[in-house]
Amino acid sequence: MGFTGFTAKDFQVFAIPDFSGRMAAIRQKIQPKLFTLAEEMGPELRRIVGSETFTHVAKHMRRTVHPPADTWVAFGPDKRGYKKAQHFKVAISRHCVRFLFEIGPEYATKTKWARTWQAHADQLIPGLQRVKGLGWFKNEHDEEPAAELKDMRPDQIRELPKELTRRKDGQFVLGRRVVQGDAIDLASIALEKDALATFAGLLALYRLV
Repeated sequence: MGFTGFTAKDFQVFAIPDFSGRMAAIRQKIQPKLFTLAEEMGPELRRIVGSETFTHVAKHMRRTVHPPADTWVAFGPDKRGYKKAQHFKVAISRHCVRFLFEIGPEYATKTKWARTWQAHADQLIPGLQRVKGLGWFKNEHDEEPAAELKDMRPDQIRELPKELTRRKDGQFVLGRRVVQGDAIDLASIALEKDALATFAGLLALYRLV
């Protein structure tokens, strides 16, 4: 069976209070959908990127007590994992689905990426501000963006990646949020198209280094 979209019951998984209960529901209800979604999106995403991308569905292996507030499938250039490389992500949490581009805390060459961003920011920013609903997230797990790029000044956007090198856990996250009701209403194909369109609008960042 192909990806059938997300339902209200999928979002309710993140209201389960205990760790074991929520993790069991994530494995039973959410992960199969993420695997199927990734399988369907993969060929088109590889065409957009122009190179191989590898799928990584979150397993939350480091967690033993606190239940995850979200779960996701990541797409990146490294077969062994996604955290040390730039990556795209489709994440689902209690109130929304998010289509994200991330340079995370474990990215291998954060200083180089930030330096390259500074060199090309003036050319990149106008295109990013035209991407539908694109926002800046302070943290990859935040459900709401701290600001939408269309409402920010170019000089403010230029400064965002400085967090990569200012803090050990610094990250750079841009993406689009689709609230629960809208995500439920979207047909599976429409949700995939929206995710791919968002990733296409962020492609210059994925290719930056």
